[in-house]
Formats: sequence, structure tokens, C-alpha cells
Amino acid sequence: MARRAGHDAVWAALADPTRRRLLDQVSTDGPATATATTELAPGYAMSRQAVVKHLATLSSARLLTAERQGREVRYRIRPEAMVGPASWLAAVGARWDHKLDALRRPLDEPRR
Repeated sequence: MARRAGHDAVWAALADPTRRRLLDQVSTDGPATATATTELAPGYAMSRQAVVKHLATLSSARLLTAERQGREVRYRIRPEAMVGPASWLAAVGARWDHKLDALRRPLDEPRR
């Protein structure tokens, strides 16, 4: 049950397009801070505090790690947090592929 709650937190965090964009940015650009002088906050039409809240949501879902370095907090991606949800998506996709193949088979057979 705890694992499922963790997956729910991941899905909830990823439901917001701003958080998906932030996650993509951190995964592409590497460790980042949320201060106004860095690459994260200036790219969004929102306050620095709003960006920090989004980053906190991603951190609480364990998609990012937050490490304090002096006055800054550095955010790093945790790709292993996506393993469970990605496995679930793959399993659902496989079930649907199986169902679609079962529907397709009678259509592919020659008529008698």
C-alpha cells in the first residue's frame, strides 16, 4: 500500500504541466537552484516562491532531491522514482495490446 501511495504522489506531481516542465528542465540541464539568478525561476510567468512550491511538490513525490548548499537549495532528478509508475504503464499497455490483438485476429482471418 505504501508503494502505491508513492506512485499516487508521482502521478499527482506530474499532473501539473509546470511541474512536468520543471522536472524536464532539471533532468536536461542538471542540478539547479530556484533562486532568481538561475535558470529555473526566470523561465516561468510566476513568482520565485511559486516555482519553489512546485519544486517542493516534486521533491515530496521523490522525483527530485533537494540539497541545501549555503543559502541555495540544489534540485537533482531522481529517475528511479519513475520506475514503479513506468512499470505500471507498461503493464497496462501490454494488457491493452493483448486485448486489441484479440479483437484484430477475427478480422485478419479469411472469411469462409
